[in-house]
Amino acid sequence: MAILVTGGAGYIGSHTVAELLERGEEVVVIDNLQTGHREALLGGKLYEGDLRDKALLKKLFAENEIDAVIHFAANSLVGESMKDPVKYYDNNVFGTLCLLEAMNEADVRKIVFSSTAATYGEPEKVPIAESDRTQPTNVYGETKLMMERMMSWFDQVLGIKYVSLRYFNAAGSHASGKIGEDHRPESHLIPLVLQTALKQRSHISVFGEDYDTPDGTCIRDYIHVSDLADAHLRAVDYLRRGEQSNVFNLGNGLGFSVKEVIETSKQVTGVDIPVVVEARRAGDPAVLVASSEKARTVLGWNPVRVKLEDIIESAWRWHSSHPNGYGDN
Repeated sequence: MAILVTGGAGYIGSHTVAELLERGEEVVVIDNLQTGHREALLGGKLYEGDLRDKALLKKLFAENEIDAVIHFAANSLVGESMKDPVKYYDNNVFGTLCLLEAMNEADVRKIVFSSTAATYGEPEKVPIAESDRTQPTNVYGETKLMMERMMSWFDQVLGIKYVSLRYFNAAGSHASGKIGEDHRPESHLIPLVLQTALKQRSHISVFGEDYDTPDGTCIRDYIHVSDLADAHLRAVDYLRRGEQSNVFNLGNGLGFSVKEVIETSKQVTGVDIPVVVEARRAGDPAVLVASSEKARTVLGWNPVRVKLEDIIESAWRWHSSHPNGYGDN
């Protein structure tokens, strides 16, 4: 029996594929390579194509004995979602509907979903708990919440069990140094800071330093990508044990500020990283941190790469050896 990973050539998807292969699982990947990279796959069987291609999905499920699905395939840029909502509803929501339809026809009844803490919107309290209000403030978060709700109804009506994993910022790279983070364009803080250390950018922008935080800059939740991958594998095992559908946050519980990320990057790289302070961006909350107590208790998830230094060191190992991303492979 195989595990299907949608979006498996993407950043978190490829690291999850690597973890599955290390565990001896048979892996099938579907990815349209719009944002993913063929070179990021360390193994598995790749179907190059789109979830909205119903004929391809039918072929994939017919040709492989799929036991469970891990679903990453989605557009995920907040800013873009607010400019092009059609793209996000079409790819994220309709793509998921096509996947669930194909799963139902093939009698595949287990799916682990890569969701986001953006489903919560402005947090009522920090750290955020799974029981907190879900009120997204952008189209991206709304589409992910719709995908969760869709899965809930497919469970109630058709018995497809799901686990939804809500998290913020994946960071770092695989211990082998073979795969890492390569987005085009890049929008994540840690790779942007490291690109500045590599002189690929003139400076790193800090958007506001007058927030109600210890150093005045925004605090965010960063989780090592391999720890995230481990959580997805644990969620598959949870469903294989016959457990009920569930939602889990994945967070570090503390959060790191923008200035902390920059200062730690300076220490790790040994490079002075120029900083330019700019005006606040609209809609940026001061603190976004998720509690992962439920995942730790129920899934037995214990992230091991929790220090910011360790996360940035692993990211630097990838970026410094692949300054052009997968273009260096």
